[in-house]
Amino acid sequence: MQSGETPFLLAGSEASDIIASFDWAATPLGPMSSWPSSLKATIGLILRSPVPIVTLWGGDGIMIYNDAYSIFAGGRHPGIFGSKVRDGWPEVADFNDNVMKVGLAGGTLAYRDQELTLYRNGEPEQVWMNLDYSPLPDETGKPVGVIAIVVETTRRVEAERQLERGFETLRRMFEQAPGFVAILAGPEHTFVMVNNAYMQLIGHRDTLGKPIREALPEIVDQGFASLLDRVRDTQQPYIGRGIRVLLQREPGMAPEERYLDFVFHPVAAARSDVRGIFVQGHDVTERRLAEIALRESEERFRLVAESAPVMLWMGDETGKCIYLNDALRRFWNVTAEGVADFNWATTVHPDDSDTLHGPFSAAMEAHTAFSVEVRFRRADGEYRIIRTNAQPRFGPDGKFSGMIGVNVDVTEMRRAEEALHAANANLEQRVAREVAERSKAEDALWQAQKMEAIGKLTGGVAHDFNNLLQVVSGNLQLLLKDLDGNERAQRRITNALAGVDRGSKLASQLLAFGRRQPLEPKVVNIGRLVSGMGDMLRRTIGENVEVETVVSGGLWNTFADPAQLENALLNLAINARDAMNEQGRMTIEVGNAYLDDVYALDHPEIAPGQYVVLAVTDTGCGIPADVLPQVFEPFFSTKPQEKGTGLGLSMVYGFVKQSGGHIKIYSEVGHGTTVKLYLPRVNEMEDISALPGVGVPTGGTETILVAEDDEAVRTVVVEMLNDLGYRVLTARDAASALTVLESGVPVDLLFTDVVMPGPLKSTDLARKARERLPSIGVLFTSGYTENSIVHGGRLDPGVDLLSKPYTREALARKLRQVLDGKEPKKATVTMATSSAANAQEAGATPAAGLTILLCEDDALIRMSTADMLREVGLIVIETDTAQEALDIIENGAVDLLITDVGLPDMSGVELALALRKSRRDIPVIFATGHAELDGADGILRSAVVSKPYAVIELKRCIDQLMALGA
Repeated sequence: MQSGETPFLLAGSEASDIIASFDWAATPLGPMSSWPSSLKATIGLILRSPVPIVTLWGGDGIMIYNDAYSIFAGGRHPGIFGSKVRDGWPEVADFNDNVMKVGLAGGTLAYRDQELTLYRNGEPEQVWMNLDYSPLPDETGKPVGVIAIVVETTRRVEAERQLERGFETLRRMFEQAPGFVAILAGPEHTFVMVNNAYMQLIGHRDTLGKPIREALPEIVDQGFASLLDRVRDTQQPYIGRGIRVLLQREPGMAPEERYLDFVFHPVAAARSDVRGIFVQGHDVTERRLAEIALRESEERFRLVAESAPVMLWMGDETGKCIYLNDALRRFWNVTAEGVADFNWATTVHPDDSDTLHGPFSAAMEAHTAFSVEVRFRRADGEYRIIRTNAQPRFGPDGKFSGMIGVNVDVTEMRRAEEALHAANANLEQRVAREVAERSKAEDALWQAQKMEAIGKLTGGVAHDFNNLLQVVSGNLQLLLKDLDGNERAQRRITNALAGVDRGSKLASQLLAFGRRQPLEPKVVNIGRLVSGMGDMLRRTIGENVEVETVVSGGLWNTFADPAQLENALLNLAINARDAMNEQGRMTIEVGNAYLDDVYALDHPEIAPGQYVVLAVTDTGCGIPADVLPQVFEPFFSTKPQEKGTGLGLSMVYGFVKQSGGHIKIYSEVGHGTTVKLYLPRVNEMEDISALPGVGVPTGGTETILVAEDDEAVRTVVVEMLNDLGYRVLTARDAASALTVLESGVPVDLLFTDVVMPGPLKSTDLARKARERLPSIGVLFTSGYTENSIVHGGRLDPGVDLLSKPYTREALARKLRQVLDGKEPKKATVTMATSSAANAQEAGATPAAGLTILLCEDDALIRMSTADMLREVGLIVIETDTAQEALDIIENGAVDLLITDVGLPDMSGVELALALRKSRRDIPVIFATGHAELDGADGILRSAVVSKPYAVIELKRCIDQLMALGA
């Protein structure tokens, strides 16, 4: 196109460049040379306008717009340039059809803050705009198009709405304030604002806009108007407490007495003079009347107490008597005047002194009630059994004032009870048995309540915790693919993934103990399952432990989650290995068992019947009897610190209970331990599942709609799916996902989080999706699923779930399973703990040639730390026990020792002390995860670094210690 033919175009304009290079001959407009002058003139005007303007030419509304409009169009630009308006903005096609209809008829349209939903960047976006539409005439004056001026007002509208919500919140806070609040303005104290509590106080009288002397005339003579004048004149607040006021709350009725705590506070204007007064307070009438009633009650008490047939007394805060009624004065032969000097403690029987003084002293200290029976000496010298019941006394200010009590002579009653007790010994034995049974039932109830509380706690934490782990895990896996050939970086990413795996297992173990983990039970033959785990068990417990497996013939089947059952057996095997110090004999037995009524009577949580029993026995150290009741508690462990989370047995306990079973542990110190799992028998055929997939998981080209409210998780999942080849659509909640499904876009699978905000639940979204697209696949994901797709601890029938955090491989397999209708293929990902910071952060390296002995029993931490030290030019010798470290030092040259504190054979501090006996020249660095380190203060040339640590910390400690010299 020659520049002479396009003088209406604007140099340097992107839109002009597009117009000049566009193939207009292929559109209804035809080549530019044939355009009417009116069209060229219009385009020349809009190209030079800073306002977003678009020309909709012809009956189809061919779109030609300026640079400002291209910014408004977002991701749609430049694809919609030269297109029909209906094709360019299909989501508002009906709206634009009306615009074209009115404009071509010669009419105009104007909209202010028009709300529309646009897909400018691929996702639904709610926007507000000012829109002006005018007809475009040709040379004859006939409308041949429409010109549209588009000004987006989204930010202003949202800001105005947010401001309105803020004002509404403040108004509600004012209205709903628990105390009465009012604002008075001007010299006459005119009511500007009052809240509901204030209106209730004054009887809902019309006060707004009225001076206080007119609105509440009865308070003028009571001095309140003068108080307001004083606050206005002095600009000093006034605080009143328990002030009496008479209010005309009902017309024609006598004024009502009220007592108020209130403050009059001046509100200053810009010139610092008083602009108004803020009134706030509380109606304390009930409290004030209660104080008055208390004083009157105490006086009545004295009148009644003197004539009472029982013995009444009152003591001060030190325990000294300040009042004895007539009956008690006669009991001790004390006059009213002699009460102040009377020492009642001298009349207590010597054998009962501790019985009385213990509860009495505790009650005096804690300001609580007490009840006790002891013998007091009467005035005639006879000891009488007296039952004392006492309550604390408090003054009007709430301060403890002493005790008030009643003494009752129960001597004759106790003698009669002793005679009755001797005659009814058998009856008491029966009562004792019933009480014991009730106590056992209460213990079971307490255990159930504790389990429910732990389940709710862990369930609330698990969802957000697993979401965070999913973000970390997903990004690490994606990063791992980008680091092919970089073995060092891949090793560190793998270490980090192992840390994620540990966190995931920790959450899973807590859910297991709280019986909140989603189970996928099947009919299982435990004998076959145990036989198939032989290699895994041998690798887990090591070659020094002898393993014997005994499976009874005719073994029954049970209904349990096979994966969780394997996990439970592995936990028991690991505990057995550790109890035997990795050498001994472990026996695994599987058989049938019948728990009868007698056994069930002693164990109320279990029903009598047929069970399959899995027993694991070791020849280890055993568990003390006083510790045995605690072994199933979460985080309880008999192992040394840093040698376990204390969740292994609690996870097994939770799994067995969730599966309707029973667990029993037998142990004897020095002989070993047996743990028995009882799972209910089922009379069904064994469910022989397909072998787990071992091939590389594949992706696909299907369309997947991801519904996830957590933006970070959603971003990672979308990148994973794109990497697997899928076409991905996204939605931030269930309602948005439903909008996408209803738009007609083909979707093969809905991948939705279980817990999302908004009125539409994910389960309802899945149901509506299947109603609209019967062939669509649905896959749920969540960090915690209780009461949505999991009921009674088990997945609802027909539900597919991928628990967070999940790996890329697990996601790929599960997607293919749901899309292809195949059995799930379980993926195993080997991970390691994360390494420390990049060694390049350490700056200069320590002196060359130093040999570091690293003593750390955690293999992953030892490996990553050794790598860091080697990267800064050090020679590293690795060991996992203190004794081996001492042997290495004795037989070789070592410049410095870095040791973990919690080692298997001795602590790191003990290792350093042993080292100092022969080698005082070797510096020591203690690495610990504890906040404090006991016993290391006296060790010269030593330092402490806290886990997790960076190489720069180690380097600094090494430099400082080596600089000290021997």
